[in-house]
Amino acid sequence: MRSRFFGAIITLQNTKMKGGRHAKSFGMPTAMKNTKTNAARILDRLGISYEIHTYDVDLDDLGAIHAAQAVGCDVKMVFKTLVARGDKTGIIMACIPGDASLDLKKLAAISGNKKAEMIHMKDLFALTGYVRGGCSPLGAKKNYPVFIDESALSLPQISISAGKRGEQLWVNPNDLIAAVKAKTAALTK
Repeated sequence: MRSRFFGAIITLQNTKMKGGRHAKSFGMPTAMKNTKTNAARILDRLGISYEIHTYDVDLDDLGAIHAAQAVGCDVKMVFKTLVARGDKTGIIMACIPGDASLDLKKLAAISGNKKAEMIHMKDLFALTGYVRGGCSPLGAKKNYPVFIDESALSLPQISISAGKRGEQLWVNPNDLIAAVKAKTAALTK
């Protein structure tokens, strides 16, 4: 049996108006307007433009491929955030295309580690404040080093988790790199 959450598909756009205010008038209920994630708040604070796309959550399929299909885009534009532990630096985050596999040796090399390994799923929430299917490189409990696959640089926008299942942030990759002080490199197999 598949568990599903059916929510509205909405698009919010963060656009600055005169005086530094943000325009967000899309005719949706007030409760929906006020439910921003920490990741969106960080982008607001930095003055970075983004869009939020929501989709139905399928608890049996929390992967990036499902998210891409749900928002109707190429899976290479949806970047998943994976959390690893380096033997020298500790926790590190990697953002890679949704259909790719992380090369832990490449991640270790770019992050100054001899080796890196994925964290156990049970540790994800304690380390980041995020759950599987809703992990974002923005707004984790600590400012962990972030590494973004270089393929993002060839795209006008990429989609990352907004920090909540069923919500994706669309942002310019260069803006995301600046926001999280990320390094880019080839990170996939």
